[in-house]
Amino acid sequence: MSGEPNQDDQKPAADEGQAAEIPVEVEAPEKTAEAKDPVAELEAKVATLEKDAKDNKDRWLRAAADLENTRKRTKREIEDAKFETKNKVLKEMLPVVDNLERAIEHVGVDVDAKFKPFIEGVQLVLRQFTTAFERLEVTVIDALNQPFDPNLHEAISQQESDQPPGTIIQVLQRGYRAGDRLLRPALVVVAKAKPAEA
Repeated sequence: MSGEPNQDDQKPAADEGQAAEIPVEVEAPEKTAEAKDPVAELEAKVATLEKDAKDNKDRWLRAAADLENTRKRTKREIEDAKFETKNKVLKEMLPVVDNLERAIEHVGVDVDAKFKPFIEGVQLVLRQFTTAFERLEVTVIDALNQPFDPNLHEAISQQESDQPPGTIIQVLQRGYRAGDRLLRPALVVVAKAKPAEA
C-alpha cells in the first residue's frame, strides 16, 4: 500500500490544474432602475421648484389683492361712517335754518323800528349757519325753474303753468348737498301742461 500512489494525493493536483484553467467571470455592474441620470434628477428638481415658486407667487398676488381690497373697503366704510355722523348733525340743523329763513321772509320790508335789531340778529344767526355750512361743504340745491330731477327733488304736487311740463315752479323747502352726496331733497311743485281749450 505504501508503494502505490494514493488516489487522494493525486486528486488535489488535478483540482489545482483545473482551477487555474477556468476563467473567473466578473459580473459587470448592471444599470438598475434605481440608478438615475443626475441631469434628469436636477431637471426634475428645478421643475418642481419652479412650480412651487409660481404657486407661491400666485398666492402672494392673491393675498396682496385681498389686502388692497380690504384697505379700500375699510376706507370706504370709514368715509361712510363719517358722512352718516355728519349727516345726522346737519339734518338736525336744517330745520333751524329753514325757520330762520321763513322768519326773515315773513317780516317783509316795512318793519317797525323797534323790531329792526331783532330782525338783524336773526339775519346774523342765519349768516353764521350759512358760513358754517360752507365750511362743511354743504351747498343749496338750485331747484327753481330747473327740470325736475327725482335724484335731487321731491315733488309735492303739480300745478298748471305756462312753464314747460316737468319744470319746477315753486320751492317749498330748499334741498342741500353735503359734498357730492344728497343731504336732503328739495320739496317742490312741478309744472304740468294746461288742459287744451275746447
